[in-house]
Amino acid sequence: MSQTGVWIIGARGNVATTAITGACAIGAGVTDTTGLVTARDPYRSLELPEIGDLVFGGHDVSQTSLLSTAKSLSESGTPSAKTIEAVKQDLEVIDKRIKTGTALNCGRAVDEIAEQTLSSHSLSDVVDQIRRDYRNFADDNDLDRVIVVNAASTEPPLENADQYDTLDTFEQAIENNDRGIPASSLYAYAALVEEMPYVNFTPSTGSALGGLRQLADLNDVPHMGRDGKTGETLVKSALAPMFAQRNLRVQSWVGHNILGNKDGLVLEDDDNKAGKLASKGGVLDSILQGEFHNHVRIDYTPPLGDWKTAWDDIRFTGFLDTQMKMQFTWEGSDSALAAPLILDLIRLTAHADDYGNGGLQPQLASFFKSPLGVAEHDLSRQFELLDDYTREHNKERNK
Repeated sequence: MSQTGVWIIGARGNVATTAITGACAIGAGVTDTTGLVTARDPYRSLELPEIGDLVFGGHDVSQTSLLSTAKSLSESGTPSAKTIEAVKQDLEVIDKRIKTGTALNCGRAVDEIAEQTLSSHSLSDVVDQIRRDYRNFADDNDLDRVIVVNAASTEPPLENADQYDTLDTFEQAIENNDRGIPASSLYAYAALVEEMPYVNFTPSTGSALGGLRQLADLNDVPHMGRDGKTGETLVKSALAPMFAQRNLRVQSWVGHNILGNKDGLVLEDDDNKAGKLASKGGVLDSILQGEFHNHVRIDYTPPLGDWKTAWDDIRFTGFLDTQMKMQFTWEGSDSALAAPLILDLIRLTAHADDYGNGGLQPQLASFFKSPLGVAEHDLSRQFELLDDYTREHNKERNK
């Protein structure tokens, strides 16, 4: 099987650090694969790259080392100090492969915490440098394939995205140094030009632009996003279909989220928060019928560290106009919920690439709040897409 490299945007962030630490720990045999979808049937029947064999590198605008980030996360309980000690040397080696990235149009909050960036360069120079970093990573590590994963902080939503609806207009914008293009789309463009699969685990624009989707189709490169579905929205996508299927009329669904890590700090900025709220709120609108009050709130709460809590209040009407309610609380480690999904997406995207399945990957819809090219948000039906994909590939392989 081909050697797979993983280039993570935001490589020194909490989620990326947890994913890298987890992959190294699995490879070293000091933890198991709990939390990974690809570790259970029927998906483990696919020919997927071994997690312990993945080679990591990345971009970041922070100079804090992977090891330092891992130790900071350990103060919140995950990963354990024992796990960090077991993979310490791996993290130090990987950290040397992390290059300075760009934070163009990532918002004021990111600008304030960025320590070093490429953002002052022309867009052409930035893209050229990103492409060189991708290629050097592949060459230096003798990789057959590199998968680029965006795990950086959420950018503000891109206004007038239609102006980049074709590849020509997007490339012309780069040539003209259009400073309106966000960093996530520059990273995506560089990946797709280099024919490297791209996964957008954030609500940021990434490869969602029409011109970049056109490029992915032209080069037959797998890509998918947006916004990993890890907590409250995961519950919503499983629970909301119950109300719809039982013909219980939801009158209001209000969710209040608090989190304490750097992502929470970035989301304190209203511009950055807007994209996240749109992604979280849109799931219910596509599942529930009729008008209802749909409200989501996100607040930064520093003492929580890497943990997040969501409290949801649902008011609904039943038979004989009976007014009822349901409330639930979801509490979890933000990074420990997200990291295994990133590893799943790497493995499944590598599989699609092995079989020449370019363009959007609808079978990966269950991993995202706003899956590109997929209107279905019912979690069970999204998993059916992955089941169908798995069955079809196993059938072809066994012919």
